[in-house]
Amino acid sequence: MAASRSSARKIEEGSPLPLGANWDGRGVNFSLFSAHASAVELCLFEPAGRREIERFSLPWRTDQIWHAYVPGLRPGQLYGYRVHGPYDPNRGHRFNPQKLLIDPYAQLLHGSIRWHDAVFGYRLGAHRADLTPDRRDSAPMMPKSVVCDPTHRWGDDRAPRHPMRDTAIYEAHVKGLTQLHPDLPVPMRGSYAALGHPEVVEHLVRLGITTLELLPIQSFVDDRFLVQKGLRNYWGYSTLCYFAPEPRYLGEAGVIGLKSAIRSLHDAGIEVILDVVYNHTAEGNHLGPTLSFRGIDNASYYKLSPENARFYWDSTGTGNTLDLSHPRVLQMALDSLRHWRKTYHVDGFRFDLASTLARDKFEFSPHAGFLRAIAQDPELSRAKLIAEPWDVGDGGYRLGGFPAGWSEWNDRFRDTMRAFWRGDPGKLPELARVITGSREIFEPGGRHPSASINYACSHDGFTLEDLVSFNERHNEANGENNQDGHANNLSWNCGTEGATQDANILGLRARQKRNLLASLLLSQGVPMLLMGDEISRTQKGNNNAFCQDNETSWVDWNLVEHDPELLSFTAALLHLRRQHEAFRRRGFLTGQPRPGAGTPESALKDVYWLAPEGREMTEGDWNDLNRRALGMQIGNDAPDGERFLLLVNAAPEAEEFRLQQEFPAIRFVCVFDTRVASGVPSGAPIVFSPGGSVSLEGRSLMLFQHAMQGTGS
Repeated sequence: MAASRSSARKIEEGSPLPLGANWDGRGVNFSLFSAHASAVELCLFEPAGRREIERFSLPWRTDQIWHAYVPGLRPGQLYGYRVHGPYDPNRGHRFNPQKLLIDPYAQLLHGSIRWHDAVFGYRLGAHRADLTPDRRDSAPMMPKSVVCDPTHRWGDDRAPRHPMRDTAIYEAHVKGLTQLHPDLPVPMRGSYAALGHPEVVEHLVRLGITTLELLPIQSFVDDRFLVQKGLRNYWGYSTLCYFAPEPRYLGEAGVIGLKSAIRSLHDAGIEVILDVVYNHTAEGNHLGPTLSFRGIDNASYYKLSPENARFYWDSTGTGNTLDLSHPRVLQMALDSLRHWRKTYHVDGFRFDLASTLARDKFEFSPHAGFLRAIAQDPELSRAKLIAEPWDVGDGGYRLGGFPAGWSEWNDRFRDTMRAFWRGDPGKLPELARVITGSREIFEPGGRHPSASINYACSHDGFTLEDLVSFNERHNEANGENNQDGHANNLSWNCGTEGATQDANILGLRARQKRNLLASLLLSQGVPMLLMGDEISRTQKGNNNAFCQDNETSWVDWNLVEHDPELLSFTAALLHLRRQHEAFRRRGFLTGQPRPGAGTPESALKDVYWLAPEGREMTEGDWNDLNRRALGMQIGNDAPDGERFLLLVNAAPEAEEFRLQQEFPAIRFVCVFDTRVASGVPSGAPIVFSPGGSVSLEGRSLMLFQHAMQGTGS
């Protein structure tokens, strides 16, 4: 490859800030942070990205930022960096100017990695390989950074800004949601633009979703070990650049397709939040490739082992950990978040392995610099903020440990619901805790039920259909001898493993799905649905489909016919939740009468826990491991005055529920029943009054709403 080692073009000093490549209408200002570099070269490429046409040394350095202004350059220009400095892994330095590097602030990438030994900074195969630098040029194998035009007219776009307690999240994948949709134009499928297609938007609106949560769309890498097995990084948790959208979803519309889709979703009242990965990068451990951060300033960007700087300190399980305790790395993360808010109008973020982000330097703290910086930021503090509250490091499980303003994925809700409906013994106390918002976890930190993101299924694990169809994972297609993914799924196949034609088993599976969905959507906290669960999407038992960019993971929209009423069942539940404040409380249930109660009506407790015998649950009832049925009456203090009685029975046999005559004289009528495919009872109303009884079939749930005396509705 012929390259111009220098250029006769006159460059100017420019400015160290803002970082990245910024076009001002006359030229482009380039700036790159590196505290330990001895020199930085800017390389410009022709439009196809195959040939380097100009190279500049950046002679100006201000506060460890290398910078220059290049007149005459325009948006669309491809570029990369070569950074000089010591190659001394034992001191934490891995500079190698033969490796072309992605700008950490690049707002768009051109091309993808072509795996070759040259993209590694060291000589593969040598003894103690990473101690010996590799001198081959990696530019032909590397994506190129792209100078972008920052202008875009958003018109009167308005963020929906749903309060967290009114939020219903739908976790989805750009390609997985749209690739097989029969009503989308073929060229659009699998692209950002497809998210804004009227058919996709209408599906979310019909379902009752307020917030679309997208798996990672910041540019990421298909790891070499996957490519060698003919697989791809489908989920995207291997970030290459935090400012650039992943190119594989650009489609014909490019970045405009993403902006237009977000605008269309906003117009329909649907927010968009991104799953983001600031805990690690695609560069892996000390034997990984040199793509960007490692070659720019390894000792600044990453947490290195205190014992030996050749190795990385890793709380993520991926080989490296970004060092957000470094001011410039923290700045990059915050600048990136603000970029997605400003440039793409996203409404919030779900932070992967968020415990790692709150480690200053190595220990978790709710007052870590990253959390404090977001709390005081006038833009980011207004976004929806969701933590995955764990990592794989010591002390990394931090459910309930994040500050006010944050919500958290509540895996205890997931595990409790799965175990309860599977029929495990002794689950009633934990069931009561999670369906009321996990007060004991979140209230000590001054938080509310909306701090709990409740889910039965997520991208990581079984789909809802597979949860009731498989006892074991079936991940053979991943090429890891079925050893990857969770082994303890708390699933139950209802009598046979996988596909079956047995009508009884299929009927039981359908009811179990309805039980899990109803429990999720009638609980306090914020519900999250996994894409396709409303139409019984299956991954054929694969509970770790991170590398399955194929029909295994994509939504098969024809499955609507498999369980035709599940979609309307789910939508009806979401509508019910949206209509009644008893399911979207501002504060936690306490089991106490309302303060200042002066009448029998106002003296009602905010929640009653009822045993099937018709009385309130006793300590002995809670400790009875064989009890699998429970009643919960709520809404006595709801602003809209609507009261509800929820009955659940996870046992295989029916349970007779009674209401003692002493219970407050409230007459209830059944409004939701998981024995019914649609969820909505038909025929004569089922009425439950003090002194009466109702038979609740095994493995079923019924919801009753108070009725005026003398009416059946």
